[in-house]
Order: sequence, then structure tokens, then C-alpha cells
Amino acid sequence: MRAVFVLFDSLNRLALGCYGGTAVPTPNFDRFAARSLTFDNHYVGSLPCMPARRDLHTGRLNFMHRSWGPLEPFDNSMPELLKKNGVYTHLLTDHFHYFEDGGATYHSRYSTWDFVRGQEYDIWKALVQPPLDRFRKEYSNQHYNGPNQANRLQHQINREFIKEEKDFPAVQCFDRAFEFLDNNRGADNWMLHLECFDPHEPFYTPKRFREKLKTNYDGPIIDWPKYAPVSESEDEVAEIRANYAALVAMCDEYFGKLLDYFDTHNLWEDTCLILTTDHGYLLSEHNWWAKNVMPYYEEISHIPLIVHHPKLGARKGTRTNVVTQTPDLMPTILKLFDQEIPAEVQGASVLELVESEEQERSVIFGMFGGAIGVTDGRHTCFLYPPDLDDENLREYTLMPTHLHSFFALDELKTAELHEPMDFTKGLPVLSIRALNDARRPPGGDRTHFKSFKTALYDNVADPYQQNPLDAPDLEERFKGAISAILRQHSATPEFFDWMGLEQS
Repeated sequence: MRAVFVLFDSLNRLALGCYGGTAVPTPNFDRFAARSLTFDNHYVGSLPCMPARRDLHTGRLNFMHRSWGPLEPFDNSMPELLKKNGVYTHLLTDHFHYFEDGGATYHSRYSTWDFVRGQEYDIWKALVQPPLDRFRKEYSNQHYNGPNQANRLQHQINREFIKEEKDFPAVQCFDRAFEFLDNNRGADNWMLHLECFDPHEPFYTPKRFREKLKTNYDGPIIDWPKYAPVSESEDEVAEIRANYAALVAMCDEYFGKLLDYFDTHNLWEDTCLILTTDHGYLLSEHNWWAKNVMPYYEEISHIPLIVHHPKLGARKGTRTNVVTQTPDLMPTILKLFDQEIPAEVQGASVLELVESEEQERSVIFGMFGGAIGVTDGRHTCFLYPPDLDDENLREYTLMPTHLHSFFALDELKTAELHEPMDFTKGLPVLSIRALNDARRPPGGDRTHFKSFKTALYDNVADPYQQNPLDAPDLEERFKGAISAILRQHSATPEFFDWMGLEQS
């Protein structure tokens, strides 16, 4: 068996034509769906980026134990398990978070890895004296040019060196993927993990993709909305959405080149191809931009998953309503290569779940320090902690790093040694009080959650989740489902208390 696992970042399900998207044609995503199995109820797990990838490696949720961080020494890692059992694994990515403090143990689990530089605020190109005056003219002050926006300035600098289409990181990712396939398509027992940061913000594409999408906006560059309520004008909103659509069109075209490669070399006969994303993104829906700070609405939590397997048979070109989520991909890929599933894994192979399609299943998803979402595919409930200011929330880790820093000294001073949990393989872990402030982004400053409360939605009758239901019995049933899944993942008594749930 061989497998190509393609992970885009922030690829909205409804941006794809095969899921009903209309903003921009996606002929290649659609033709892939036409020959594969499309999952209509696939959801996120832990949010955002690196927590999602920890789910992907380990096959279990992690948001109830810690925030954004590396793989832990006790974690099972899907690519490492494959590597140790004779399956060659290669990571090819431009996702620079793998190379920051909070993601530094993921890429080294693969047999080999290749990193394309230059996305977003990747600390790549150096300009000691950047052209700030020109930047102020070229880029909108709504999104750029703030006095404390080092990340956005770094992107402006990187962009000075990404001019031609061949310079774009996503383009380079696919070029290097084809190099890997040229060198290895005659071999067996390998997995290529091709991961593109696009269509993550900022929404920057080669001009030919953007020129096809006209808006009335005529002003400086506006393509990186803040994680905040919409404050832009109608024309500005249209411009931002068009910039995102252009980036989706680019992703679609280059994914199509991969499909062409499969066609040319008939890889469909012996190679599995999986397409998904880590989470979605709000593009002014619910009057919000982005993710993390609001409920995990369908636009964020309900994501695409399309799978080709050489032995799909009658399921080729069909769809399934089975409820699946990110942690299920780890055992899926292990089973593709006939590997044993570690005892700590809580996910299940999506291909096996399809065989029991009529069986009811609920999944939960969330972010450390925020609400928990739960869905059975028909309804979704967002459960908020009764007291977001409760200081009893704690992190459990042996790798005390955040996104791009160590834990603060004030955090580490609260550290206590906690007894082993059933997934730490006999290792005790540090229990560290979670500071409720901006020193711990994302998920540190919990004040932004205070404008929301527990809510229940009917995703069929109300697909855009505009009208919360008043259904106490259903809400209680979902609370029970959340509690059961938290127990399966060894959530601590303090976490149950923090969420206002009964542990037993």
C-alpha cells in the first residue's frame, strides 16, 4: 500500500463545489469527489492548528488536557509508528508552525521531511530597514501597519520575495511532491503527507487567480482580517471574501495537477489519496472573522473529508453521512498499512465506520479554555463553562511550550507533579495552572468568550445556525454525551468541574 495524505489549512467545506460551494469553481476537488468517498459529517476535534495535528498523530482528543503545544514524549505518533514498522513516511509542508516552539516535535516523527519557507509570518526573509512608508500606502491600516504587529510586518517583508507564481510556497509544495512521486512511485510501503498552509490567511495569490473575481473595492491590500467582529464595509467584506476564493481556486488547480499525476501514472490502482483540512474559517458569517474566539460554528467545525481507496468498489463516487472527526484519521491510515492500533487511541477508522453507517455516533470538539461542541450530525450543542474566570483550569504536559514561547515563569511556578494518566504510559506529568490572560495565546485570554452562552442548533432545519433551539431534554442528552467522551479521554475531575459537568 501507498498513501498520499493532503492536508490544506482553513479549507472551508462550503468553498468546494462538491459540498455546495458557489463562490468560485473547484473542478478538481469536484472530480476527486466524483471518483471517491465523500464524508458529509466530518468534524474537527481539538482546535486550532497544532492541537488538531496532535489529534491527527495520536488518534485522540487533547484539548481537555492542554493548549497549543508539541507532541508529548508519551504520545503515539501515527507517522512514527509507520516508520518503526517499515513504512516510509515523508512530510512535505510550508506550515511554519511545525518549526516554532509549540510545534517542534511533529516533523521529526517522519522518516524524512521537507520545509518550504515563506508563508504568513514565517521568520524567513530579513530586512533591517523595511520600506515602511511604501507598506503604509500599499496595505490597508485596518489589517496592517500597526505599531505592535511584528507578525504582519514579517509577512509584508516575506511578500517582497514572493512575486512570480513559482515563488509561492504552495506551488513549491506541489512541485516537491511531484519530485517525491517521481523518485518513489515504483516503491511500495510509503506515505506522503503533503500539507499546504493555504488557504489560511493572509489571502495572497498569483494575480491570475484574483483577476477573475471582481469587486467594487478600490483601495490598499486588505486580506488578513483580525479575529474579531466584522467592522469592514460591504465592499471591503466582498474584497476579503474574493481574496479567499482566489486562494481556494489556486489550491484547487494545484490539487488538480496531483490528480493528473495519478491519472498519468495510474496510481489509482494501488495508492490511497485522502483530502481534508484542520478547521474552517468564518468569512463574515455570524458577523465574525476567523476562528478561536467565538462558538465553533459549522463554518469552522464541519470540514471536508474525501477518501480514495483502490478497493472502494461500489462506494466509488458516493457519499456517506457517518459522523467522523480528525482523530479518526490516525487509525484509518494505520489500518491502510495493516498496523496495530495502540490502546490509547480513541478514534476509529473512517472506512470501518462507513460499514456501520446507520449506527448513531456523537463526537465532541473544542479548544482549551473555551466551549465544547458536540454533534450527532443532526444537532450541535455548544456548552460553555459556567465561570470562564475560574482559575482552577490546569494544563497537563511534559513539554511546557506555547505557540512561540516557553511557559511563562508565573505559570511554571504553579507546576505540580501529577500521577500518570491512562494515556501517559506510566509517566507522571506536570500539572500547571492555566493563566487566564494574553500571555498564553491562543486560548489564554478567555474574556472574548464571555459574550456567548450555551446554545443548541438543528443543523438540518437551520444549517447556518441562526436560531438556537429551546430543547432542554436534548441539551441534557448532549451533556451526557460530552461527559461520556471526556471520561474516555481521561479528563480530570477539575476539568469536569470547570465545565460544570458531573464526572460520573
